[in-house]
Amino acid sequence: MKLTSPVLRDGQPIPAEYAFGVADPERHVVLGANANPPLTWSELPPETRSLALICHDRDVPTRADDVNQEDRQVPADLPRTDFYHWILVDLPLAPDHILAGEFSEGVTPGGKSGPEGPRGTRQGVNNYREWFASDPAMAGRYFGYDGPCPPWNDSIVHHYIFTLYALDVERCPVAGDFTGPEVLAAVAGHVLDQASLTATYSLNPAVPA
Repeated sequence: MKLTSPVLRDGQPIPAEYAFGVADPERHVVLGANANPPLTWSELPPETRSLALICHDRDVPTRADDVNQEDRQVPADLPRTDFYHWILVDLPLAPDHILAGEFSEGVTPGGKSGPEGPRGTRQGVNNYREWFASDPAMAGRYFGYDGPCPPWNDSIVHHYIFTLYALDVERCPVAGDFTGPEVLAAVAGHVLDQASLTATYSLNPAVPA
C-alpha cells in the first residue's frame, strides 16, 4: 500500500499554501491559504471496503508558558504531544486521489461545518477546537482539515504525519463529533494495511524547516 503526493515529500517542508499559518516578518504569523494537500493512493489490499485518513503533528508543546511569547523560545527538550489536523473517514476507494483544496480552502473562524464531507465522507473535529476555545473571535467546532501553524518561537521543526488506513468496513464505527484518538480506537482490528507520509513545517525563521 502506498500514499504519495505531488507536493509533499518525506522529510521536506509543506508548501505554505497548505498551511493554516504562514510566517510574517512583522507579525510573526498571518493566516494562510489553508488548502488541503493533494494525495494519491495505490496498491490497496483487495479486501479494502473504505479508507480513513488522519494527519497529526507529533511535536506540539505540552505546556503553553513560552508559546508565541516575545523574547522567549519554546525549549527543544519540552515533552511533546499529538495535535490532530485532519480526521477523515468513510473515504471511498475510487477515485484513487484527493485533489488540492477539495476538502479545505481558507481559514474559517469558528471552524468548518461537519461532520459531513465531500464524497459521502465524514470528518472529525481537529485540535484547533481546543486551541481557540478561549478566543471569542475564533472559538468553535473545527471539522475537517486545518493545516500547520506551529508556535512561531518553537526551537524545533514540527513533523506532520499523513496516514491512510485501509479498512475492512464500509463505515467507520464512530459517531457525532469524533476525534482522532476515537477513530484510532474504533478502527483497531479493522485495519488491513496503512501507509504514511511525513512532512515538516516551521514558522521560526531561525529553525530550518
